This record gives sequence, C-alpha cells and structure tokens, in this order.
Amino acid sequence: MKARSAARKPLVMVTNDDGVFSPGIVALSDSISPRVNVAVIAPEGQQSAAGMSLTFHRPLRVEKVLVHGRVCHAVSGSPADSVMVGVNKMLPRRPDMLASGINIGENLTIQDILASGTVAAAMEAALLGIPSIAFSMEVHPTSRFSHGQKDSRFDLPARVAAEITFEVLENGLPEGVSLLNVNFPWNTVEGTRVKLTSIEVRKYRDYVIERKDPRGRPYYWVWGARLPTFQKDSDVYAVHKEDAISISPLSLDLTPTVAKEVRQFGGRLEERIGTMYRNLASSHK
Repeated sequence: MKARSAARKPLVMVTNDDGVFSPGIVALSDSISPRVNVAVIAPEGQQSAAGMSLTFHRPLRVEKVLVHGRVCHAVSGSPADSVMVGVNKMLPRRPDMLASGINIGENLTIQDILASGTVAAAMEAALLGIPSIAFSMEVHPTSRFSHGQKDSRFDLPARVAAEITFEVLENGLPEGVSLLNVNFPWNTVEGTRVKLTSIEVRKYRDYVIERKDPRGRPYYWVWGARLPTFQKDSDVYAVHKEDAISISPLSLDLTPTVAKEVRQFGGRLEERIGTMYRNLASSHK
C-alpha cells in the first residue's frame, strides 16, 4: 500500500443496491478483507434502479445485522442514502475508498448507469472526493441466489474485483477519472480478458405494456428489449459480445477523457489480473 497506509489498514466502505444480504456483497467484502478494514453499510432490501435518490421525506433507520459472520449495517433507504449516512455518521473516519457491488446483473451503457443504485453509490462517494468503484456481474435470466450466503459464482469476479480495488488503493485513479464502472460476464473464468472500455449510450429499446386491473383501470409496465448491435470498443460489446471484463473510467464532469494516464492504468490492471490468473493456474497443479 502507499506510505500513508503503512501504519494502518485502509478503510473501505462496501455497499450495493441489492441489499445487505446479497451474495454479491458477501463475496466482495470477503475478497478484500484480508488487506483492508471493511465496513459494510448498505440498504436493508432491494433498491435496484434507485439511481442517486436521497430520502428527505422520512427519517432513516440503521440496524446492525450479521451477514455470513460479518457485522453489517442495514439502512432503510437507498444506496446513496447508505453512503451519506456511512461517511457522515457511521464510520469511525473518512474511508480511503468505496466499493459498490457486486451487483446481481450488469450495469452497462449510460441507460443503465444513470438508473443503477450500485453505480449511484459510487458516484455519491466520488462527489465526496472518495475514490470509488462500482462492480456488477451479468447473470443468466433463470439464475436464483440465496441471500445472506456465499455463492461460488461470485468467487472469481470477487478476486478480480479485489485486485482492481488494491490497484486503486495503491496508485489512485488516473487524473480526470472520478470512479470506475466494472462489469463481469456471466461466464467469467480464469484468463477472461480485461478491457478498458468506453460507454455505449443505450442497451435497450424501451416499451410500455398497458394492462387493466380487476376494476378495469389501466396500469403500466415499463420494460425494454436489448438492441442487436453495439460499438466495438464499448462496455456492452465487451461483456455481451466478447465475454470480457469491462472497466469503464467515469468522470463526474461528464466530459470525455482520453488520457495517457488512463491507458497506463488499463495496462497495469491487465498485467495485475493476468498475474493473478497465472497464480491461480499454478495453485491448481
């Protein structure tokens, strides 16, 4: 770690939008805990697509809960609420970093990113000047998960997430980058390629279904169908077409950045994760 962290372990706040009992947050917390102090402060239940909503119209409650042997804090609000409460009140000191996820389901394209509670938590931390990363994983539509328990399907993505986390803790984010949006393909395996990607604009073609309730009054379901083609260097192309891990640097000023530092950062991550894959392969022999 950097010299400033030599005397004490870095403090990393972990949150998400699937709720404090999600197997994704369990895997992420376990993967980074050997080298950092982990503080899990996350919504008490499902908050997907909450975006950066904050709760102003009612008080928030925070309860201590035991999740797979770790004491966590469950917040009765959104992911952004969890960051606000955690950083400003719950944590013993300002965290060195925030890690959000691993989300059950990918967050790709601007369309997803602006809706995602997982990414919103990382954005909220970035607004506070805290280095942050959002982690998400593509899931098969028929997949089912047991909350509050470990799930081996998150194991390798969590190990990769740990390497990305440690890289940022050791060397910081590239100049002009506020946070990272990282997405894993469903079939992430040892040797899965890591790509530094741009952000595609849209993933879905929107539609609205109108139905009627038993009293004959209309109600509506908002949904979308995935588009067939995407730009080759985009986040969604990497995950869905190339089965690669997508790492997208984001800037809060919403302006495009193509910097030498970003490319160097991508090269270090590829080398680091490649070393991890080789070590894993050696351990299997």
